[in-house]
Amino acid sequence: MIGKIIQLFPLWAVLISVLAFFQPALFVDLKTQIVPLLTIIMLAMGISLSPKDFANVLTHKAAVGVGVVLQFLIMPLAALLISFVLGFDADLTVGMVLVGSVAGGTSSNVMAFLAKGNVALSISMTAVSTLLGVVLTPLLVELQVGETVDVPVSAMLMSLVKIVLVPVAIGVLINTLARKHIDKVSEVLPLVSMAAIVMVIAIVVALNVDNLSTLGPIIALAVILHNSFGLVAGYFCCRALGFSETICRTVAFEVGLQNSGLATALAMKFFTPAAAIPGTIFSIWHNISGSLLAGYWAKRQGRVEEQTATS
Repeated sequence: MIGKIIQLFPLWAVLISVLAFFQPALFVDLKTQIVPLLTIIMLAMGISLSPKDFANVLTHKAAVGVGVVLQFLIMPLAALLISFVLGFDADLTVGMVLVGSVAGGTSSNVMAFLAKGNVALSISMTAVSTLLGVVLTPLLVELQVGETVDVPVSAMLMSLVKIVLVPVAIGVLINTLARKHIDKVSEVLPLVSMAAIVMVIAIVVALNVDNLSTLGPIIALAVILHNSFGLVAGYFCCRALGFSETICRTVAFEVGLQNSGLATALAMKFFTPAAAIPGTIFSIWHNISGSLLAGYWAKRQGRVEEQTATS
């Protein structure tokens, strides 16, 4: 039951966005809850991790290395290029660059599972990129938009330590010390994360009703282009390097599905509500595109397995 609810995440995100758009008063006063909600998401992520997830990196260090390079080099540059081509102002460009500079999202783990990818590798890559992002995200944002926008690098770094590093570390510790108890509630953790993300989306939509009315379509185009680029680059770079099909799929999701909730929270805390729009739309879209791609790959894998069994 919980699994089906989580798989319908794109639907819940769209429905809550529509509600927030037409009834913004229900959510605007909750804007101070964005950071606490994100902290809950990161704590839930940490509880789902164990020390072996970090050690697993050594087993697939080449694939992890490729994923990290694409994550923190190609995706930020792609975000900046798309913003330039579409003529975005400083606020929207910052929002796009934030999405491109954060770590991979936890939804990549779910998509890797649905697409018959390497789930263990996906979890390990998310863990590594999340920790690296604490330092790299503010530095990348400063590097790309620091000349046009004041980027509080030190303040962002400290916030990322509080919002990401500390909750994840506490979560891993809880998992390590109380593994048996965590196993009993492990299925609920993704539901908690999903509920928190949906609420963040609703708050940001409510705060940006006017901007979404005028800029929504062009930002949606930018997000679709960015997400598609990440999925394609992740998959075909790994294919070119000779990785297995399962690893190619896994890296594609890790690169293409960003922790856009974090990008949204950082935009709201350090920049403007308008800068949070790309992250909000990305949160909705990457779950839709990821679900569609995962379904396609799973069906194709099933056909291959059937042909192999009958031959």
